[in-house]
Amino acid sequence: MQWSHSRTECFEKCPFKFKMQYLDGIGTNDPINSDNALVLGTALHTGIEKDVKTAIEQYYMSFPIIDDSHISEAIKLEYLIPKAKAVLPSGEYEVEINDDDFHGFIDLLAPARVFERGVELPNTYDIYDFKYSNNQNHYKDSRQLHLYKYFFEKNNPGKRIRNLYFLFVPKVNIKQKKTEDLQQFRQRIKDELKEAEVKTVQIEFDYTKVIDFLLLVKSINETAEFPQNKGWFCRYCEFEEYCMKGWNYFMKLPSTERRNIEKVDKRVMWIYGVPFCGKTTFANAFPDPLMLNTDGNIKFVDAPYIRIKDEIKVEGRMTKKTLAWQVFKDVIDELEKKENSFKTIIVDLVEDMYEYCRLFMYDQMGIKHESDDSFKAWDMVRGEFLNTLKRLMALDYENIILISHEDTSKDITKKGGDKITAIKPNMQDKVALKVAGMVDIVARIVADGDVRTFNFKSNEVIFGGGRLKTDAKDIPLDVNALFAVYDEANRNAVRKAHSNAQRAENTKAVNDTTNKETPSETATEGRKSRRRKVADEDAPPFDTDDTEAAETPSTEQSKVDNRPDPAEKPVRTRKRRASTTTENN
Repeated sequence: MQWSHSRTECFEKCPFKFKMQYLDGIGTNDPINSDNALVLGTALHTGIEKDVKTAIEQYYMSFPIIDDSHISEAIKLEYLIPKAKAVLPSGEYEVEINDDDFHGFIDLLAPARVFERGVELPNTYDIYDFKYSNNQNHYKDSRQLHLYKYFFEKNNPGKRIRNLYFLFVPKVNIKQKKTEDLQQFRQRIKDELKEAEVKTVQIEFDYTKVIDFLLLVKSINETAEFPQNKGWFCRYCEFEEYCMKGWNYFMKLPSTERRNIEKVDKRVMWIYGVPFCGKTTFANAFPDPLMLNTDGNIKFVDAPYIRIKDEIKVEGRMTKKTLAWQVFKDVIDELEKKENSFKTIIVDLVEDMYEYCRLFMYDQMGIKHESDDSFKAWDMVRGEFLNTLKRLMALDYENIILISHEDTSKDITKKGGDKITAIKPNMQDKVALKVAGMVDIVARIVADGDVRTFNFKSNEVIFGGGRLKTDAKDIPLDVNALFAVYDEANRNAVRKAHSNAQRAENTKAVNDTTNKETPSETATEGRKSRRRKVADEDAPPFDTDDTEAAETPSTEQSKVDNRPDPAEKPVRTRKRRASTTTENN
């Protein structure tokens, strides 16, 4: 098993999260908050490596849709990225450390000029790690840079790390006042950003940090119990709703079976558009469909359907009413039995289902509106809706399709103050973002005269996205064309898997060749000949002070003691006293 700094740090913060994330392999939906540490850190890193425009585009396209808060965060990136680039030397970004026991990425490996007796020593570098954080003290005490230096030198014989640096990019965390409008608030953000100072802090290498890491890895391997460690930081954890409320709609449980990624066996999608653009007709063309319909719009389709509405039965003098949401849940109960031959399940319309859920919860809680119990009711309604919807998504059918109307009633204020219309499904934003994380793709049906197309996310103001990776921006409104997009996405996944496997083989071959040293090379290198270890492949390039939990899994485990056996009598390299002059490249 490979280990990483972020993996061990996760265990120290919360053993239960470590177990869920790394041992059980439970993933979560993509982040939706505009200030998400992982998304912001990745965008900032992209900006430092490339440019501001690319960083902001990447940031915007990481979300189903943006709002005013996303633009405010983009303003911060626009100011901070040039400041960060100005203080950094040139070098190589995202340098991988890939060892049998450790995995990670060095944000910046910068060549350093070191002279000894007037002669420049080759292959000497400085390491820079980027942090989007105000909490400098936390990182100064971390093991991260110490591990990078040790495992880099271990895996790269002949190369040496001179200095270790953190680049701290400050966070501007201010809230909009009730007395100021959006433009005034953004001007205040800009004023704060002008005063913000990007700093580099040098860290002295400490071997005990590496030893601590190894002891911690040993302790984790021997651990049998993984208790929850509840505290203030839970609010930033992606598993908070599961730990605190028992909800699991956002969790993605892995299967023990290996999947054939070249074959599409299930499609889950959410489509939306204006009324009469062809949403229901399009869904009707899927194989063996069953429609769960709320608005009665089934006159021009021939699919079997179940009308989701309140049911009233009169038995003698008794009138029994079954609320529409309960009818929907009963239908899911039956579909879970799989005692039918349907291949496609269609929910038309999703926003009506949410309203039915609200009324159902009002009845359960004895209230007339969420505001009657504002701290609890909104949460309970969303939890009931999302957890029930997850049951629908988990049904063992080939196609699960959600349908919504389009909403263009909300505007987004751009940086210059201009208004632009947001195009999104007709559903409450918080719920819509959660639903988007459950599906393969969110797409919009556009009717231009008699021409209808199926449009994927093309810019930040059109709600869309999903896990389906495709180069297509729009396709004809045809089921076979959509299936072709799924096939293309799977081909891309296969190519990526093969590419990763080939890259791993090439890396191994290079390492094997490097380790076959001649006796003279060994004598020259002496004790400096240590293999270096690679940083976490999926770890985010930035950590933040308040959202450490957002770090992506990385892997590390190290065997530090590479000292030669005393009986081997290693070749000794004569030590010389010399004054050393160093210059930053």
